[in-house]
Amino acid sequence: MNTLTTVLAILVALEHLYIMFLETIATSSESTSRVFGISIDQLKSKTIATLLKNQGVYNGLIAVLLFVAVWQQDLLWTRLLLGYVILAALYGSLTSKPSIILKQGGLAIIGLICSFI
Repeated sequence: MNTLTTVLAILVALEHLYIMFLETIATSSESTSRVFGISIDQLKSKTIATLLKNQGVYNGLIAVLLFVAVWQQDLLWTRLLLGYVILAALYGSLTSKPSIILKQGGLAIIGLICSFI
């Protein structure tokens, strides 16, 4: 696995750890409100908070798996996980905000492309 792919995959993993932090620890913070475009009052709702925390666990696990794939220098699993991130970002861009494809998927797209170079 080339160095650029490794660096980009680590950055994608760090991005997902940050998303996990927003969704599970800083659930009703101003940062979470700004990033997700949800009012703080809505974020304090038990239902919304529970849904975000559940989603945060998924983002955290994606990060852990990406770190393991990079540590093992496993190109196949790195590509699969980057592809998963891209597909999730694509779904988010189609169902929520079009900008999600670049905000959440941009680094993963570049990383996946670089993995074939």
